[in-house]
Amino acid sequence: MTPRRLLTRTAMLATVATLSAGPGLARMEYVAGIDVLPGTEVETPQTVQGTVFHDLSRDGVRQVDEPGVSGVIVSNGRDVTETDRAGNYSLPVFDNMTVMISEPAGWDTPVTADGVPQFFYHHKPDGTPEPLRYGGLEPTGPLPEAIHFPLIRTQRAERFSCVMMGDTQPYSNTEIGYVRDGVIDSLIDRDLSEARCMVMLGDVMGDDLNLLPRFMNLFSVLGLPQYYIHGNHDFDFDATSDAHSADSWRRIYGPNYFSYEIGDVVFIALDNVVYPCGPEDAQPGDREACADPDRVVYNGRVTDDQMAWLEGTLERVPEDKLIVMMHHIPFVSFIDSNTGRHQTDNLAEIHALLAGRQAVSFSGHTHTFEYLAAGEWYQGWEEQVGITRLPFDHIVGGAPSGNWFQGDLGFDGTPMAFARGGTPPGYMMVDFDGAEFKVTFHAANQPPERQMALSFNTPAFRDWFTTLQGWQDEQGRGAEGLPPVTQNDLADVKLLTPEDLGGTVWLTANVWGGDRNSTVFAQINGGERLEMTRTQEGNGEDIRAGAEWADPFAAQRQMTIGRYAWQSTSGAPRAQGFELWQGSQFGPVPPQGMSASHVADSSPHLWRLEMPGDLPEGAHVITVTTIDRHGREWHERMLFEVHAERPMPFWDNTLWEDEASN
Repeated sequence: MTPRRLLTRTAMLATVATLSAGPGLARMEYVAGIDVLPGTEVETPQTVQGTVFHDLSRDGVRQVDEPGVSGVIVSNGRDVTETDRAGNYSLPVFDNMTVMISEPAGWDTPVTADGVPQFFYHHKPDGTPEPLRYGGLEPTGPLPEAIHFPLIRTQRAERFSCVMMGDTQPYSNTEIGYVRDGVIDSLIDRDLSEARCMVMLGDVMGDDLNLLPRFMNLFSVLGLPQYYIHGNHDFDFDATSDAHSADSWRRIYGPNYFSYEIGDVVFIALDNVVYPCGPEDAQPGDREACADPDRVVYNGRVTDDQMAWLEGTLERVPEDKLIVMMHHIPFVSFIDSNTGRHQTDNLAEIHALLAGRQAVSFSGHTHTFEYLAAGEWYQGWEEQVGITRLPFDHIVGGAPSGNWFQGDLGFDGTPMAFARGGTPPGYMMVDFDGAEFKVTFHAANQPPERQMALSFNTPAFRDWFTTLQGWQDEQGRGAEGLPPVTQNDLADVKLLTPEDLGGTVWLTANVWGGDRNSTVFAQINGGERLEMTRTQEGNGEDIRAGAEWADPFAAQRQMTIGRYAWQSTSGAPRAQGFELWQGSQFGPVPPQGMSASHVADSSPHLWRLEMPGDLPEGAHVITVTTIDRHGREWHERMLFEVHAERPMPFWDNTLWEDEASN
């Protein structure tokens, strides 16, 4: 008797929803699942087997006339093999494994109606061994007799793009609305006809996995396959073992690590969040908490099984392919360069596996954008993770949530949540041509050509910044007292006097996607080219932080937030002030700023120029040009003034008072 086929949930959706035609939507038309033949409990198999096949019928079910596909990488999450000439594979079995294929170039796996690729089968016979808030994995029962993976032929793409972004991290339905009205609104206005994937670099959610279905459905409008990386706000917080802490994620979304190939590029997704970490992770750099029985925390590390899987996968990838590493916690970062737990412990081993290859790393986690170019390094890396100069580019991808949705609401109704390095909420477009790539950061709901923010760092700004940051640091967030100064107390930084210029004024350009290979220069009134200097060379130095190194454009928007004071008579207590994170209440209290650690007082992509002290009085236009490593140019202009004395900023009512006295 032929065993009854057990189709995955998505196979049942194959007859549902063919999305309307439009740029990038064709991929969503292949809605199907994998073909699973159930097993029995008569015996315990030692191997899992099946076939990767050409799904000519496009229904996810293997038919007798559908041929196998050879040379496809198949894994159980630890051991790696390839299909033979008939498309067959066989792998060892263990109880908590995900059997998955790596989509080969020129082929597509099926997707769900929301665009989640279907290339995997979870095997956990008894399910998650402890109750979890978000459900964990249900028991999968006996190992299937066979697991067949369908593919369809597509045109091999040599030139294509992928949308990538860091932490979307909505903790509530309100914040999902901010993601919708920010990055998604920006992306639906773009031509995505050349795009082949969308990658979320972890912290897709803000601790509430029940929000994930709505989130996936919203992003499905872009018509791109959705590849999600597992982050430290995507796991089961009530799990007592790292072996189970991604179980609800695996059930709702899919694997927590995987790979796929497009053209000459192999994308490798890692889960480098160990939660809860234990004594084996306890080292200096804030990792000591891993050995504290009274604390339950995570650490940045790639597990042994994943390292075996990574090595086995790379052994089967030709040397001329570009390897794109995708993971949540950065391998290294600028902002957390002195903290081990927020970087990746075994990075030196990963670099060794990639030695001699073309590679690039993309991550999230820090809510900063950092293009850390090959050859760059910062103090702290060697002590924390055992490396110095980078062998290839490492990119920390910013965040659509920006500074965790802090900030007042802007034109589009989303928070002006400028990040710690001064980057606005946004996303990346990564363009591939063979094994070459270009990365462009885009601010949400800003013109694509806007690539920087300009301001002046004046003596008055530095005094204001130091006063307000000191008070905020001392009081903590949500302080009920009045701040010593607000934005109203800061003298207009674009109106300069000889006294200002004599006390040092820097023109600042926060070039959001800039790196050590960028050239940045300014011209005053179209005059001579004045080279600007990057505030961090990336040559082994420590972080330079404080008023002198701050980004005034971002800081002014971070340090006085009116939403703190919002109140109403509605009777809804949670509608007063605003909420962030797991329901933390911010206000109602007097307007104030972000905590000191969240303010843009340092950045790896800030350039500055000391302004000349002999500028004539009047209006001036300054133009800043940035040229990236690929020769692409962007320009930003700013109008400013020079006055002999600073005029009074407010309505001059002295005349009215004089007349009234008469």
